[in-house]
Amino acid sequence: MPVYRFEVNGQARSVETAADRPLLEVLREDLGLTGTKYGCGEGQCRACTVLVDGRPAPSCVTPVRNVAGKRVKTIEGLAGDGALTAVQRAFLEAQAFQCGYCTPGMVLGATALLERTPGPSEQQIREGLNGHICRCTGYPRIVAAVQLASRFEREAESNG
Repeated sequence: MPVYRFEVNGQARSVETAADRPLLEVLREDLGLTGTKYGCGEGQCRACTVLVDGRPAPSCVTPVRNVAGKRVKTIEGLAGDGALTAVQRAFLEAQAFQCGYCTPGMVLGATALLERTPGPSEQQIREGLNGHICRCTGYPRIVAAVQLASRFEREAESNG
């Protein structure tokens, strides 16, 4: 079997596995990173979202061969220094979760959105998180959390 080398949460990793094996399985089963959730297994719900070179990707349908030589960030690696990120803090303050199953994917999707689109409008947030399914229908609080995270980021920049 081939060996795939990539970075996960800032650490160089290598995994010997089948080329078409889903990244989600590698993260959870081989690397012990269980924060990334299995939702639909078809890339439709985005519960399994990770960032690959800073862009959101559904890990359940991303073959491990596609991340060779790339940077993967999971929910475990988001707050590398132990402090919550603006998005994580905002999700807590806005109570933007109910069961929490979609939360890791939502947080990573929102993180990527705010990096691409600082200060997004409500419409941009809804479009940016399109495809992320919350089965508890917590969308108003999720949108509010992304707006709050954007404010936190602006305040942090101005306090600089």
